[in-house]
Amino acid sequence: MAIADTSLQQRGSRARGDGRLARGVLSDVDIAAATLADMAPAMSFFFGFATIVTAAGIAAPLTVIAAAIAIGLLGNTLSQFSRSRPSTGSFVTFIGSAFGGYSAVVTAVVLCTGYVIAVASVVTISGGLAETILKQYLSITIPWQAISAVLSLGALALIVTGAKPSTKVAAVLFAFQVLLLLVVAIALLVEHSGYINGQPFDPSNLHRGFSGLSLGFPLAVYLFVGWENSAALAEEHHDPRAGVARAVFSSILVVGVLYVFLSYATVVGFNDNAAALTNAQIPFITAAGTVASGLVFIAYIAGFTSICSCLISATNSQARIIFNSGREGLLPSVTARLTERRKTPWVAFSVYLALALGLSYVFGWNTDPVTFFGEIATMGTILIALTYLVANLALPVYYHRHERERFSKVKHLLLPLLGAAAIGYPLYELVKPGQPAPFDRYPLIAAGVVVVALIWGAIAFGRDRTLGERVGSIVADAD
Repeated sequence: MAIADTSLQQRGSRARGDGRLARGVLSDVDIAAATLADMAPAMSFFFGFATIVTAAGIAAPLTVIAAAIAIGLLGNTLSQFSRSRPSTGSFVTFIGSAFGGYSAVVTAVVLCTGYVIAVASVVTISGGLAETILKQYLSITIPWQAISAVLSLGALALIVTGAKPSTKVAAVLFAFQVLLLLVVAIALLVEHSGYINGQPFDPSNLHRGFSGLSLGFPLAVYLFVGWENSAALAEEHHDPRAGVARAVFSSILVVGVLYVFLSYATVVGFNDNAAALTNAQIPFITAAGTVASGLVFIAYIAGFTSICSCLISATNSQARIIFNSGREGLLPSVTARLTERRKTPWVAFSVYLALALGLSYVFGWNTDPVTFFGEIATMGTILIALTYLVANLALPVYYHRHERERFSKVKHLLLPLLGAAAIGYPLYELVKPGQPAPFDRYPLIAAGVVVVALIWGAIAFGRDRTLGERVGSIVADAD
């Protein structure tokens, strides 16, 4: 593999925009913290748990546990790819290395589009929640559109300074939000201690039995989106082949445990009352209000902190995939430009946030930010989940072709197939016929993005048949 990596690296040096990111500046803690921040537990839990309990009832924590196991299967796929060929290109590199250059171009368009659409929800809710906090506690009214623009520019200014300082800020924001969440959750358990019991973990309390678990499962899976963050930071990590795997699994474990604890505390905070729980728009904040008004403020601050950390971390990792795709010629080469001193992909960052803010303004200007958050996040998630699915199918192909001597029937065949099934089900739930408006249009929009990606792939690959050689040619730990 060392000879093959060197050969690919030499060919990759001829690629357009072939600049290297800062090497070895990130530790295990840095990339794990960035991944945790991207999952944004406060933001995800606040705006996702209500729909989960609607489907699963007071046994919603069981749904969260099932989702954590499913994400763990996906984590195996990402980790196995990263052990063999760690790359800033993440899923684009992995899928392209298995199925060829054309598939890499298509994946780059589909995945980057999905990420931009999804982060538009974060951009929108950042201004929306800030507007609510300012209005409720300071009687100041500033339109969310203006706040979102300021926060996006602030995130851009921070991450351009380099991977190390921006991940440190994201880590601090993550730790702060978790501290605030735990304060509120523990207060709920103390105040409602008479209702601390095992009912939330009793399968018989699932709403409509197994069907309740099934309905809530797709929603719980999407609480973890961002778990793959660390792969795109591989080039700046000192030991990416092992470090990415450690970051992936530790992050899934930490956030999984946190979600289970928060969901349990929320159910207890509603005195195991399924009807009251399902009627709350943001159950955690509603429950906090039953204890003390000060806890609601703490919960709001936790949510805002979570959104800011997500905006920083998502841009940091996901825009790097745009950068790498430009560096390898899959996307326009201008996106591969780096700052001279810090070696950060400033053009990719700018394009990523500008497109997200544009989507937020064009489609969400006259829509309630919370409503728009759920709608556009779902649209982006369809494209991201589709990439997850293809990556699981690509793993056995990649190892059979390139690492046959290391091929494991369990790690490289059984587990990725289980991972494909685990993500295939919630993906089907999002695109199946009969969705309410506007969700019924999203499968068609996703299909349109895929068609555009296929056309762009044919054009790009038709103009340059060497694209396949450049995919994954810049290995994170190769000189």
